[in-house]
Amino acid sequence: MKRVLFLLMITLVAGAVSAQPKARRTQPQQQNTQAAKQQTQNQGMSMRARLMFPTAIDMPEDVVWRRDIYREIDLNKDANGGLYYPVEPMDRQVNLFTYVFKLALNGYIPVYEYRLDGNESFTDSARVNMKTVLDNYHIFYEEKDGKIRVENSDIPSAEVKLYYLKESAYYDQANATFHRKVQCLCPVMLREDDFGGEASKYPLFWVKYSDLEPYLSRQTVMTSNLNNAATMSMDDYFTLNRYEGKIYKTNNMLGKTLAQYCPNDTALAKEQKRIEAELKAFEQNIFGNQQRKDSIDSISKIDPKDLKAAKKAKKSARSARSSKATVKKSKTAKSSSSASSGTARMSVRRQRH
Repeated sequence: MKRVLFLLMITLVAGAVSAQPKARRTQPQQQNTQAAKQQTQNQGMSMRARLMFPTAIDMPEDVVWRRDIYREIDLNKDANGGLYYPVEPMDRQVNLFTYVFKLALNGYIPVYEYRLDGNESFTDSARVNMKTVLDNYHIFYEEKDGKIRVENSDIPSAEVKLYYLKESAYYDQANATFHRKVQCLCPVMLREDDFGGEASKYPLFWVKYSDLEPYLSRQTVMTSNLNNAATMSMDDYFTLNRYEGKIYKTNNMLGKTLAQYCPNDTALAKEQKRIEAELKAFEQNIFGNQQRKDSIDSISKIDPKDLKAAKKAKKSARSARSSKATVKKSKTAKSSSSASSGTARMSVRRQRH
């Protein structure tokens, strides 16, 4: 009897399932299929993006020599002016800050807080919401349906005239090569107060260059004031180290900036030159002092006074050799002439006999 009741219950449950509409029965399967399909498409898009815009190789963690440098990139300099122009977007041309601002606003790249000590931190706790940035620096925006929109005229790209940039100079022993790689960027906004004094610096946020790098391949920057057709991608601009900036900090065991241990501007300028000279010397002498390749290199490295003395000695030696050759030639000519005359007299005497 129990067995009959059990079979009857199974039959009723199966009938209830089969009585459900077809759409309701297939809905979970369709959702799972669509989710898997969407995941596959996202993976395919990211793969295509990596193929179309390949990123550079990251700096190895086991390098034998590395020095981290913080530079202040002034956009008023000619070498960096291409990052500032155009202030407002013109067709597809945008400057660096507008491009970074829109990428961060749309959630394509994360941004991280600028701490009071000036050091960068790329942990999840250091991430900053763009709405917080807009509120803190009084940037006008509109929010509709959970989306934030900022007009091009409201983006403060005209006020961002400075960047903090961290680069790492390192020697890769695996390939025996020397590199300088940008690690991160921080746009700095310059705003004057109501009294017309000196503009104050407001560092906005840090951006990892590895996050920004794939997108920089799509934008170009002008590299010459004389030839407007001379352009390159922003990624090449930073990869080739075409920027110019004064050093304001290096990673050291005390964690101090140059201004904190240099008593005045003169000492600061000397310290900046000293660090630049150290980097250049390490790069040039990384394989030891280069040997002179040919005579042209050896001549170019001789002191001008020594070169003049060597030329004078060479000239005097040449004149001495020429005078000796002249005397020897004259003696030879005399002996040959006397010998020829003696031979002629003997022949005449023989003819007379």
